[in-house]
Amino acid sequence: MLQVLAHRTYRHLFAAQVLSLIGTGLTTVALGLLAYDLAGENAGAVLGTALALKMVAYVGIAPIAGAFADRVPRRSFLVGLDLCRASLVLLLPFVTEIWQIYVLVFAFQSFSAAFTPTFQATIPDILPDEKEYTNALSLSRLAYDLESLLSPLLAGLLLTIISYHWLFIGTTLGFLASAALVVSVALPAARAVAHEGGIYRRITRGIRIYLATPRLRGLLALSFAVSSAGAMVIVNTVVYVREVVGGTDRDVAMFLAAYGLGSMVVALILPRLLDRIVARTAMVAGAVMLGAVLLVAFAQPPVAMALALWALLGAGASLILTPSGLLLRRSSRAEDRPALFSAQFALSHACWLVAYPVAGWIGASLGLDVAFVVMAVGALIGAGAALAVWPSLDPDVIEHEHPEMWHDHPHVHDEHHQHAHEGHEGDEPHRHGHRHKPMRHAHVFVIDDHHPVWPKA
Repeated sequence: MLQVLAHRTYRHLFAAQVLSLIGTGLTTVALGLLAYDLAGENAGAVLGTALALKMVAYVGIAPIAGAFADRVPRRSFLVGLDLCRASLVLLLPFVTEIWQIYVLVFAFQSFSAAFTPTFQATIPDILPDEKEYTNALSLSRLAYDLESLLSPLLAGLLLTIISYHWLFIGTTLGFLASAALVVSVALPAARAVAHEGGIYRRITRGIRIYLATPRLRGLLALSFAVSSAGAMVIVNTVVYVREVVGGTDRDVAMFLAAYGLGSMVVALILPRLLDRIVARTAMVAGAVMLGAVLLVAFAQPPVAMALALWALLGAGASLILTPSGLLLRRSSRAEDRPALFSAQFALSHACWLVAYPVAGWIGASLGLDVAFVVMAVGALIGAGAALAVWPSLDPDVIEHEHPEMWHDHPHVHDEHHQHAHEGHEGDEPHRHGHRHKPMRHAHVFVIDDHHPVWPKA
């Protein structure tokens, strides 16, 4: 898997991702301490509101950013977003009011909502080979999991010698280093293309492609399964460990570490696993695992078994999250990739926006046992919905029919554009009104201007 790091451009971008994640992790720890300084025993409510604002930013900003990501050079765009995030984090040590936290967190997460999907959409253009891209996805998953394990440890070590305000300075340096690494490489330009329709159609293009593609509708259902189980882990682990297990803060860290360890193990073995089974099988199995594990946890097993269950929850989530980039790559043309990755970013976080308050409210008002059952049902509903909307037979090349149509858009003379000219249309790609004759043929099928509807089986 590490062989993919031989690519200089990807190696620099991966290092930039790691630095960015570490910076974000340090900020999370420091933000919690800042909230406690300002709000005392109400710090949890402050962080909960900040988390909700993060999800709102992700859901609302990502599609807009994806719609216009091809209008600016990728490298300049990513570097600019890193610099903006660094500047905002640098302001956090000077916060004196709770509302200032909310404003800065929303602005910071808005820039992250633009950065992350653009970054993700760049990787398949750098690594066109599917095996290398699969390895890159696994490395990315490992980076996320290691961040969740190492950032609290690093923050704890730093807090023994400095105040938490200096963690914000460390985060700023991390984003600046990330920007420098992006500057150090040449990135392939996003393919700009003029689509029919106005600004609304441009902003919603990624979501329309996403929802019109059966395998991506399945991915959305599986994202709901991940958020159902993940919200239970993130929101209620501390309550489970302290109230049910009778453990300490150290035990809370052990449970979260078990979750991350399970995810890392799957990320390491998944590239070889996907050589033997299709992604649909692995991902649906992950969702079923999540639901089953939550139901077992409902029975309040011994501590050792509960730790193993948390590791299985991490493994199930990784079975779904790691291959998701492969599905997005299979389901889009290069010019639509930023919009589609942004759609996945927004829609998956919309699932979290629902799951977070449900897990927290049910756990607090009806008890953890009810919360385990409800979130398990959510994960199993996600698995069932994925099986229903994502056909088991899912080839790349599909034979399909084109009805006769007339439209106007930039084009080259490919298999869909064989028509006469009057001599004034100019070099390709060029734009003029043209007619498509009815035809039937087969090729790699994705939703685009010429294929707005998925063929019926």
